Amino acid sequence: MLETLKLMENTNLFSSYNQLPSTWDEMYCTDSKIRTQYEGFIEYLKNTSPEKLTKKEELSKQLFMSQGVTFTVYSDNEGIEKIFPFDIVPRIITAVEWEKIERGIKQRLKALNLFIKDIYNEQFIIKDGIMPGELIYSCPSFLREMKGVKVPYDIYVHISGVDLIRNNDGEFYVLEDNLRTPSGVSYMLENREISKRLFPGILPKNGVRSVSNYPNMLYKKLKELSNNLNPNIVLLTPGIYNSAYYEHTTLARLMGIELVEGSDLVVKNHFVYMKTTNGLKQVDVIYRRVDDDFLDPLEFNAKSILGVAGIMDVYRKGNVNIVNAPGTGIADDKAIYIYVPDMIKYYLGEEPILKNIETYQLGRPDELEHVIKNIREMVIKKTDGSGGYGMLMGHEANDEEIKDYIDNVKKKPENFIAQPILRLSTAPCYINGQLSPRCIDLRPFALAGRDGIDICPGGLTRVALKKGSLVVNSSQGGGSKDTWVIQ
Repeated sequence: MLETLKLMENTNLFSSYNQLPSTWDEMYCTDSKIRTQYEGFIEYLKNTSPEKLTKKEELSKQLFMSQGVTFTVYSDNEGIEKIFPFDIVPRIITAVEWEKIERGIKQRLKALNLFIKDIYNEQFIIKDGIMPGELIYSCPSFLREMKGVKVPYDIYVHISGVDLIRNNDGEFYVLEDNLRTPSGVSYMLENREISKRLFPGILPKNGVRSVSNYPNMLYKKLKELSNNLNPNIVLLTPGIYNSAYYEHTTLARLMGIELVEGSDLVVKNHFVYMKTTNGLKQVDVIYRRVDDDFLDPLEFNAKSILGVAGIMDVYRKGNVNIVNAPGTGIADDKAIYIYVPDMIKYYLGEEPILKNIETYQLGRPDELEHVIKNIREMVIKKTDGSGGYGMLMGHEANDEEIKDYIDNVKKKPENFIAQPILRLSTAPCYINGQLSPRCIDLRPFALAGRDGIDICPGGLTRVALKKGSLVVNSSQGGGSKDTWVIQ
């Protein structure tokens, strides 16, 4: 009798799971069969009572609270830190899918790194007519101060988080390249630790690849970037009011390096030093989480107190390595994104493994006209925007909002791009005691060093927890879930 009741309860777990039309579902095939990679975990859910699952959900919240896993919403008038929402049902990726993702990201990063080197030196890509020069020079992320700078080992992009979405054709597409100061890796690590607590024994049974080695991978890559056998590596943070401060403290602790602010560093005799109780200690590698504009008040924003005066001069002389290199934001710009497939063909002589999403440059009159005519099927973004801010979702906005936004776009159309509203794939989420599909994306983290590019097998899966929403950013009501890559 008890077994029958339990089976009925678990049937209710799936009763509200309605696949969205014309949308790729990560768990179900089109014929409503469970995909092979989910079979083991779904069997576990069927044999676990809803009460136990709800207790696991509550435990995850308590663990996030006790660990201080938070983020800050800058648009919130209260200006308070919030616990990062976590869904207990993992997103599961097959080994075959991951192999293609890995190859595609490595290919993309090789091309982007060559592009950044080229654009700050010979500029062959402009001379050969592949990309217009005015697009580069008008980009706010193009640093003229980096022209001709000899970058150690020719590595500009050491750490990246490339955002991927799966469209309704089942293929992964690149949504954007995060190459400046990509964040979210601490949530990936914490999500895995929570999963281990919630589902002990399930991960090894399902052959899930580990992500816990990421801090060691990162430390090894940073160590390679200095000629010293035992380099002094520091993580430069803007401070406690930064939305990713939790991540800065976590990574510094796990790597065993010093967490510093700009006031902790000083330039002397063309070297960077860290202030300690025993005097000044030379710094060899700086993993900076401070944006270019605030890095050196002598060269960029003169009012900045977040960076270090004179650090760019030290960098040019090769006496310190900065990760990621200043100026990498040029390849992060959404207007440049359009040309990445061309970069791959131009620099590598290869066809792109991962496709771009169709993108319109609103600085081109014909493309602007097309987007306005089809505005209900478009999302418009600022070329230098991030965090889901400043976007227009055509299918959600009213006529007045659209008119105001388009009027603003027409003032400087070159600062905006547009893309068709995509059908992001959905994954099962445990919401109010039932499984329900929600839209997701994926941010794998890649590390480049002297011995090549390594990609952590998993990444951060972000979830649009609001029903029907396509916006996965934590600042816009999104959450995350653990990402399992099956051996």
